[in-house]
Formats: sequence, C-alpha cells, structure tokens
Amino acid sequence: MLKVGLTGGIGAGKSEVSRLLAGYGAVLVDADRIAREVVEPGTPGLAAVVAAFGEDVLTAEGALDRPRLGSIVFADPAKLQTLNAIVHPLVGARSAELEAAAGPDAIVVHDVPLLAENGLAPLYDLVVVVDAAPQTQLARLTALRGMTEDEARARMAAQATREQRLAVANLVIDNDGPLEALEPQVRKVWAELTARAVARAAEAGGAAPGA
Repeated sequence: MLKVGLTGGIGAGKSEVSRLLAGYGAVLVDADRIAREVVEPGTPGLAAVVAAFGEDVLTAEGALDRPRLGSIVFADPAKLQTLNAIVHPLVGARSAELEAAAGPDAIVVHDVPLLAENGLAPLYDLVVVVDAAPQTQLARLTALRGMTEDEARARMAAQATREQRLAVANLVIDNDGPLEALEPQVRKVWAELTARAVARAAEAGGAAPGA
C-alpha cells in the first residue's frame, strides 16, 4: 500500500485533484466528507460539538448549522482549536478504518485540508500539495463560493501559509492557471505514484497495483 497525503489551501483546487486521482484508480479517503459524517444527527461527535458551543449551532431540524458554526470558529482561533480537538480524532479513526479496508496493493490518497497545520505529513509515504497563489485563492472563493472578501481572508488566515504547505510537499501540483492546465499535471503525478507503488510492492515481494 502507498499512503499519500493530499492537501492544499482553501480555493486551491484540491477537490478537483482528488476527483481526478480517484478516476485514475486511487482509493480516496476524504477527510472533509468524514468530518461531516462524524457530526451527523445522533452521533457522539455532534453531541460533543453542542456541549462545547451550545444549541445555537443546530438548525431547527437538529442538524449542525455549518455556516453558523463557521462564523464562530473562524473568527476565534481558540474556538477553532476546540472544534478541531473534537472532530479530528473522530476523523482519524474513521480514516484508518477506510485505509485498512483498501487492501495491501492500493494507492490510498488521504484528502486532508489541514495536513500541514496538524503536522500530519509523517503519517504518509509522501505528500502532494495543490498550490495556488493567495490572490488566486481569494478570487475563487469570492467568485465561485460566494464568500465576501473578509470571509475568504478569515478562512485563509485560519490555515497554514503557502510556504508551510510547500515545506512538507514531496510533489507539487500548480493550480494557479485554468482548469484545462490541471489534468495533465495530475496525470503525471498519478504516474509517479503508480511507479512508487510498484517499486514498493517489488521490495515487499508483493503484487503490483492492479495486478
């Protein structure tokens, strides 16, 4: 198994890279999706969030009001840390379950937005960073996600800097340009991941991925 950490700042285009890698054959473990699942109604995760932040973070139907919670935690680093302390262990446990189910010859890509922030690079065989300039991120967040500039800057400020992400990268995908320029880069990265997985399997005396 080749364990890959995939990360990138908000608005960098990491989700599109994940989609492409999954299409090529990667087993995708999406930390954002898991983070939503572990705080669904009826879960211990949601109960812990409500205990920390109050009933105001729930919708009338009893689900987590994500915009409301986001407005609280992204304006206060201490509250963001509190939320992360609740959610991250739950996400980690579920991610480990999914990885274990992938099989010994899989290329498992962990899509982890806060990989650099939480010092998670050592958990993976290599780290792929989707990179975009801060001004590109800002433009995408305001144009494509409907955030105000202040909201977008607050989300970006809550994450690692561009330099901090690049410092943990083994492979970098430049997504500062148009979408059509992204796919050839991702395909090249997939070829590199496949080659590394084949080499790892050969060293272990196992089968190559897809064999």
